[in-house]
Amino acid sequence: MDVAAIKQHPIHALLVRAANEIPLAFSIESGGETLHLGAGEERFRIRVTPGYEGPSSISEYALGRAYVEGAFDIEGDMFALLELRQYLAGRANWLIRFGFLRDLFVRGSRVVNRKSIAKHYTFGDDFYLHFIDEAYRFYSHCLFRDEDETLEAAAEHKLKTMFEALGLKPGMRLLDIGAGWGGVHEYCGPRGIDVTSVTLTEDSRNYTTALIDRLGLDKCRVLLQDFLEYEPEEPYDAVVIYGVIEHIPYYRKFTQKAWQCLRPGGRIYLDASATIEKYDMNDFTRHYIWPGTHTFLCLQDMIGEFLFNGFEVVEAVRETRDYELTMWHWATRFDAKREEIVAKYGEELFRAFRLYLWAGCHAFHVNSLQAYHVVAERCESAGPRPGILRRGYHFLRGLV
Repeated sequence: MDVAAIKQHPIHALLVRAANEIPLAFSIESGGETLHLGAGEERFRIRVTPGYEGPSSISEYALGRAYVEGAFDIEGDMFALLELRQYLAGRANWLIRFGFLRDLFVRGSRVVNRKSIAKHYTFGDDFYLHFIDEAYRFYSHCLFRDEDETLEAAAEHKLKTMFEALGLKPGMRLLDIGAGWGGVHEYCGPRGIDVTSVTLTEDSRNYTTALIDRLGLDKCRVLLQDFLEYEPEEPYDAVVIYGVIEHIPYYRKFTQKAWQCLRPGGRIYLDASATIEKYDMNDFTRHYIWPGTHTFLCLQDMIGEFLFNGFEVVEAVRETRDYELTMWHWATRFDAKREEIVAKYGEELFRAFRLYLWAGCHAFHVNSLQAYHVVAERCESAGPRPGILRRGYHFLRGLV
């Protein structure tokens, strides 16, 4: 696809419109020629690979796939390039969407969770440790007291916020859903908290177990266990779930299990990336990054299920800017280690995650993604736990 072909392609009109309306200056290089669009300082350059015939459609998924497969390179300001997203068609890839519906309604949650989480986390610990914080290794958003502070300081603030919100004190028992790379153990264990983690990935179990042994945290442990199937020997004083509810879209099952795992008066701290509509996720992310039933938090649905299933909601705090800053740190660190990552994991995986990290940062910036933490307290009563008829009544009432 040379410059002359670009000018004849429907994408050219789209790019001209974007350059004029935003406004934004950028260029496209192909076949030894360069096409300049917009006025002012050039923000980024798209280098088209020789022989590329152009995208199959002007959609996010088609262009994202073309980038991952090496049809073109992007140099310069990725954040500025993502301003073009608003001009792209949102054409659905129905094969991907039917696969999601099959996983959600036909396959069991246990099978889907194990398969999809395994697919995302089988690159090995080192892949994620290239870009997440080096202090507590969180693959979820950190909390910034100051926008200029380090990602590592923000990771500690995340833990301090949780610790205080749950009212943790030495001798208390904390259930950590997800484990990650042991950040909750490393912070809470030395402060006298008995931490038990449940995780679906062996890498997480092995990494965190080694950390526990190294730090001498004899009252901490990690179980290879699906939370929805976990049967605690006795209720816990508190529960924390950092960035894992996105893997558990079954909120009714989740809140009922959380109620079972907590003593009366015990609290749960949950944080997550969120969308206004449940199951709203673009096809590129669903295909390349989060397969299976991964679903951003739907805050109103989550709060509803807490209230239906024996919890009092203590607080819900918006943390969208914190997630934007977190992903900016991840994306810049990821870019800085391009050669090392490509050498270990290949060009396609680097490109897919590069686009995912920068696009996520931009999505939080324009509020198409949000982030929250929610704290809820277990009541004595299990709540109304409405059945299908009562839920049908609530649904019909919501139509008027």
